[in-house]
Amino acid sequence: MQRYLSRVVDLLDPSLNTFSNVDLDEARRRVLSGDPDAVRGIDGSFALVASEGVTVRMARSMDRPLRYFLAKRHEGPALYVADRIDTLHQALAADGLAAQFHPSYTRMVPAHYVVDLALVGCPDPEPIYTRFFTPKRESLPNDLDEIGRRYVGALADEVTKWLTQIDGGGSTTEPIGVAFSGGIDSGSVFLVTYHTMLRLGMSPTRLKAFVLNVASGDDVQGSGGGPDVEQARAFLSTVGLSLFLEEIAASPDDLDVCDTVRVLEDYKTLDVECATMGLRLCRGIRERYPEWRHMADGDGGDENLKDYPIEENSELTIRSVVDNLMLYQEGWGVGRIKHSLTYSGGLSRSYVRTYAPARRYGFAGFSPFTRPGVMEVAEGIPFAALTQYDVPTLYLLKGEIVRRGVKAVTGLDMPIFPKRRFQHGAMPADAMRARIGDSEASYRRTFHAIYG
Repeated sequence: MQRYLSRVVDLLDPSLNTFSNVDLDEARRRVLSGDPDAVRGIDGSFALVASEGVTVRMARSMDRPLRYFLAKRHEGPALYVADRIDTLHQALAADGLAAQFHPSYTRMVPAHYVVDLALVGCPDPEPIYTRFFTPKRESLPNDLDEIGRRYVGALADEVTKWLTQIDGGGSTTEPIGVAFSGGIDSGSVFLVTYHTMLRLGMSPTRLKAFVLNVASGDDVQGSGGGPDVEQARAFLSTVGLSLFLEEIAASPDDLDVCDTVRVLEDYKTLDVECATMGLRLCRGIRERYPEWRHMADGDGGDENLKDYPIEENSELTIRSVVDNLMLYQEGWGVGRIKHSLTYSGGLSRSYVRTYAPARRYGFAGFSPFTRPGVMEVAEGIPFAALTQYDVPTLYLLKGEIVRRGVKAVTGLDMPIFPKRRFQHGAMPADAMRARIGDSEASYRRTFHAIYG
């Protein structure tokens, strides 16, 4: 009988994991156990692989991409694990296995699942998926004040843990940035961060709200670019915190969609648009502040409170959005026909639009909306009862919940502006698409040409 020697190549950066209740070794032991309750008990941001014999298990939080590639060798199978497709390709090439590679053969570990593989040679093993995070749906009362208090209270708990970890018990005074537009999500993150810093005795002078303004010609230094800059000014003026705003001016000529696709490693139009603006914001901050590290944002807030234009997606109805567990966070779900093995689904796939630009420019990113404690409250909201499946009512719900919650937690009256995507606020949408295009097919060709 042929005996195979399996190999696991862990290319993840362990320093990117952050835990509040375990260390790295304990977190890996929990993943290796395959016990979903033990993995759910890991509090933090993580992408982990652990192995014993031929058994390999992997798990990740929503905010950390985790990919793998199973290569065949004469000695036995080799599993390569990384956060990026190009990292997998480079490692395979270094080991003389590049001929086996194609980006579509890579796999993404879906958020909130332990993925179990047995490295037993040919044929390729079928992964086993075990969900470790299953929030209870519609568990909260039909009381917007109570819902808001709990939702923003959970957000504040995550911000508190984040700030405490950064300070390391008071030993550092590193600056804190928030990617800011004046919208509901970035606005609530900023106000809760400001309030929490005061409560913890931290100097708020460490805090800045960065808004991106992409404009042409003489407009770069004025207000002729994206609408977010005026919205950001109005938001902070309303709450008396204008001194924290810092504007990052840019030109359309700075936008390079080929570079975006290379960094993003994906081709969905809205994600390409978002990542293009994210890269320009991160670049602008980095050029101005070479040592800055910590950046918070509001990614995931729309998904939590189901605030996307349903009419823009022909696959969706309000019933599918309201009645499916974490549809926007996870897509149609593991094991479903529309679940992509290469890319996972929902925010589990698209969070790379935030993660990759931050990593490109050396930032440690953070969004409290991606943490299970916040998502658990969001899934407990009785959306069906509150909306009666009325689409306009659903769209109004998010602002009401967050406004009431911010008031309850911080005492501040947060202004609410109409929804607008980050990329469409940094630069007028028509001008942006004239610059970078809007064809998913074109973006897909650009991505595959990298490995052509």
